[in-house]
Amino acid sequence: MTIWGCEKMKLGSLFDGSGGFPLAGVINGITPVWASEIEPFPIRVTKLRFPDMKHLGSVTDINGAEIEPVDIITFGSPCQDLSVAGARAGIHEGQRSNLFFEAVRIIKEMRDATADNYPRFAVWENVPGAFSSNKGADFQSVLEALCRIKKPKVSIPGSPRGGWKPAGLIVGDGYSIAWRVYDAQYWGVPQRRKRIYLIADFGSERAGEILFESEGMSGDPKPGRAERERASRYVAGCPDGGRFFLWGDGC
Repeated sequence: MTIWGCEKMKLGSLFDGSGGFPLAGVINGITPVWASEIEPFPIRVTKLRFPDMKHLGSVTDINGAEIEPVDIITFGSPCQDLSVAGARAGIHEGQRSNLFFEAVRIIKEMRDATADNYPRFAVWENVPGAFSSNKGADFQSVLEALCRIKKPKVSIPGSPRGGWKPAGLIVGDGYSIAWRVYDAQYWGVPQRRKRIYLIADFGSERAGEILFESEGMSGDPKPGRAERERASRYVAGCPDGGRFFLWGDGC
C-alpha cells in the first residue's frame, strides 16, 4: 500500500507490540514518533530498534488532544474476543477487543484538537473472525465507529447476505474507508496467516487507491480496477449520500 508524500509523514502506533507498524513506516520513509504498549519485552525491543520513539503507556491513559499530532495512527487492537479460536465475546462485550474504541476515542480527540487535520489516516489490523463475530454486527460497528470520526451521524448498513466480503470500500463525502484480507504466505512468510487491513482516509475519497492500487508480491491476489467497477453494481446507500462497495472474488 502507498500513502502519498509519506517521506514527510509522522506515525503513532497504538497496541504497538514489537513495532511492526513503525518498522513498516521507517521502510517507507515515515517517522514513528510515539507508541502505546504495556508489555515489558516488546517495549524493550522497540526502545532498542526505535530509540527516538516515545512510549506513552496504556491506551486507556492517553488523551489524543495532549500528545504530539501525527499523520497516521496505526492500531492492531486485541483480537481475542473476535477470533474464531476464542470465546467470541465480541467487540462491545469482550474485555480486550473493546479496547478498539479507545483507539477511536484517541483519534477523535486528536482531530478535535487540531481542527480535523490530524491524523489524516488510520490503519487497523485484525483477524478475519471480525467479519463473522456477532453475526457480522461487530465489523459493522468497526466501520461505523471509524466513519463517525468524520461524519458523527452516519449509519453503516449491516453485513450483506452471505456475510462480509474479503474486500470492500466506503466512499463518503470527503472521506473513505477500504479494507482487504492479506495472506502472509504471499509476503515472504512460510505460513498461511490471514489478516484484515483497513485504511481510513479522513481527508479524501482515495482509501481504495491506497489499498488496492499498490503492487503486491508474486501470487498475491488483489482487486483491480475492473473488479471495483463490478463492485459498484452492488451498492448499499449510506445516509450521507456515500457509496458502499463490497466484493470478494480474487481476494
